Amino acid sequence: MEKDDFRQAAYAHADWIAGYFEQIRSFPVLPAIKPGELSSRLPPTAPEQGEPLENIFQDFQSTIFPALTLWNHPRFFAWFSISSTPPSILADFLAATLNVNAMLWKSSPAATELEQVTLSWLRQWLGLSDQHFGIIYDTASVGVMQAIGAAREFVDPGCRTHGMRPGLIVYLSEHTHSSSEKAAITLGFGQQNIRKIPVDEQFRMRPDALARVIASDISAGRRPCCIVASIGSTSTTAIDPVTEIAAIAERHNVWLHLDAAYGGSAAIVPEMRYILAGVERAHSFILNPHKWLYVSVDCSVLYTRYPDILRRASSLSAEYLRTAEDDHAVNYMDYGVQLGRRFRALKLWYVFRYYGREGIIAMLRESLRLAQVLKELIESDDRFELSAPVPLSLACFRLRASNASNEQLLAAINASGKAFLSHTVLNGHFVLRLAIGNFQTSEQDILDTWDLIKETAEHLTAQVDPGGRALAGAEL
Repeated sequence: MEKDDFRQAAYAHADWIAGYFEQIRSFPVLPAIKPGELSSRLPPTAPEQGEPLENIFQDFQSTIFPALTLWNHPRFFAWFSISSTPPSILADFLAATLNVNAMLWKSSPAATELEQVTLSWLRQWLGLSDQHFGIIYDTASVGVMQAIGAAREFVDPGCRTHGMRPGLIVYLSEHTHSSSEKAAITLGFGQQNIRKIPVDEQFRMRPDALARVIASDISAGRRPCCIVASIGSTSTTAIDPVTEIAAIAERHNVWLHLDAAYGGSAAIVPEMRYILAGVERAHSFILNPHKWLYVSVDCSVLYTRYPDILRRASSLSAEYLRTAEDDHAVNYMDYGVQLGRRFRALKLWYVFRYYGREGIIAMLRESLRLAQVLKELIESDDRFELSAPVPLSLACFRLRASNASNEQLLAAINASGKAFLSHTVLNGHFVLRLAIGNFQTSEQDILDTWDLIKETAEHLTAQVDPGGRALAGAEL
């Protein structure tokens, strides 16, 4: 491609991106498409000859884009609302241009040291001590696998040589993110060695139950290895009692990992710092800037007070990767399974500098405020009920009706294309989840979405089945 052609194409793409953000509310959040529909529109074989870039870009706009779920839409409220801001997009553009592999200091000095600097900034914003070593992974799923791998090395030193001893146990709550269980399975613990601890009425891990289960395992000759607690659980954003859990972990010399992938970012807000109470006693802590720090996917940060153990669990340097600087620099490849590492620190640097701490705090506060606005709307309507506390920016609620009616309600809301919500099941009840976190979401978006929810519920309630019973029937 000629340089002038590239410039022209880059300008065209930039114009489209700017227009996308300007018009974003005019697009449906969820596409009206069925599995296999898009692939049926595409050629079954790759082209033999190259095609003009403008043709490819046009096909993206006419064929690919309409089939996308718009995660960056201000009314994307499903799962956890992720948000890619303009400075992050521009930084990713540069990172793709440079195409460095940040595995070694030698392979990219600036990428390595910028990662150290930006993670130091974030550490300070969170109030973590300077003992916390930070590393960027792609997602928390990889980060928690690395943390549990370090926990295994912590309680069974040398397992990388002799293999994992039998009877190592991992402790989760009933609401711990599924990636923790998947990580333990992948690492070879086996599902029979994973304990799911009951939660209290606020869906927080119960320390008393944890202590009993650990005592039972020890009595049976098993070795407690790792506890995974949540700061903002996935279903409800429950905040586990970390201080009490940490005391149990310390008593039995068990690695404590904190999953704050979503909720941890809120601790940057001074009045929310309390959610990290006890974090200084955890062995590792994970936070996803791509969830609630306005950075594009993917970017997940792991902090640990035990970097030597993390390194011991993961490092293996081939001769061709050795450099003269190894004794004086950080080689991030030694702290994870991945050799290939994107220049993810660049987008953190762009976002942190563009918005500054105060700008980020303002956006986080707005998401927290909007969640309270929604909470008040739910509580003001007798047809609905809150299903869990609202400590952060997620509200769980349901129509006071059957599970089937709530499933129908969710399906109808999402089919409208005007908003996208997800669900969970709490105490046997099908519950709607509305997560707020997009940098463009406004109070009007919340009010309009609540109107949509009410109107959809009214429509469903008015319908009757052939037996004459309202579809939004009695409580289950």
